[in-house]
Amino acid sequence: MVVSLPADRTGDPPKRTGTVRRLLTGSRQTVVGLCALGVFAVVALAASVIAPTDVDTQFANGFAAPSGAHPLGLDGGGFDVLSRLVHGARTSLLVGSVAAPVGMLIGGVIGVAAGYFGGRTDGLLMRVTDYFLVIPDIPLMIVAAAVFGQNLTNIVIVIGLVYWASTARLIRAQVMSVRQRTFVRRVEAMGASPVSVLARHVVPHVMPLLLANTVLMVANAIFAETYISFLGLGDPSVVSWGRMIQDALDQGAVLAGAWWVVLPPGLAVTMVVLAATVAGQGMEDTLNPRLKVGHLAVRRFRVRPLYGRLEHQ
Repeated sequence: MVVSLPADRTGDPPKRTGTVRRLLTGSRQTVVGLCALGVFAVVALAASVIAPTDVDTQFANGFAAPSGAHPLGLDGGGFDVLSRLVHGARTSLLVGSVAAPVGMLIGGVIGVAAGYFGGRTDGLLMRVTDYFLVIPDIPLMIVAAAVFGQNLTNIVIVIGLVYWASTARLIRAQVMSVRQRTFVRRVEAMGASPVSVLARHVVPHVMPLLLANTVLMVANAIFAETYISFLGLGDPSVVSWGRMIQDALDQGAVLAGAWWVVLPPGLAVTMVVLAATVAGQGMEDTLNPRLKVGHLAVRRFRVRPLYGRLEHQ
């Protein structure tokens, strides 16, 4: 009598149906962060409608307190703070939404190539990655912005070129893990080309992780643009939150007690960075649930009780 055993399917590729949907809605933390980012995106897109005055309109009374005509008052130059705040959201979110994918594209390509091909390719790419990891990012961005010019395009490229290294390391480790799975080895044994294996089997499995890391990178890009503009190396032709903070300090808003000039852009940067961080960490928890269930988890510090164990002893 011949007994047929069920085929071992532990090496088959997992179903990817609804993976992105689960990643975006897998936790309340992710939904809250994405909703907050969506609110800022709507404000940035509707800046011309929300702003009470034109961003370049200058009024006579500098450091005028908030009033009905100017809900957030005027800065030292006589410009409406609310108008500059909503237009600054457009610049900051534009930098974050473009610079983060640039960094993710560079880091993703290098990480996939290093993790899949290995050998000398891996060694060479990882040595370059190590050099970028050890170089201080702030001095590098300051030098690059000063050398290549102070315009928005150069700032986006500089931020993307600085923050790709950590992504490359992360994706490389994930690709090395995926390549050792049985279904990938089967496809390779059947003679599939490396391009086909990468495009159909490896890259789709690392895309959710890359997406989560991209959302985290948006926070880093917005914060980087803020302190580049704060240091006076931003694009002088556009309004951004970092430039608003720099102008406030240059005009002596702190000494004048004009809190309404410094506080709104600072809170805006904090809230956007926090929203992107919360959304990215929520996606990360969805991809790896073990991050929040360990005895000493990073996300939730929790010590499991021992009285139940002592009763059975």
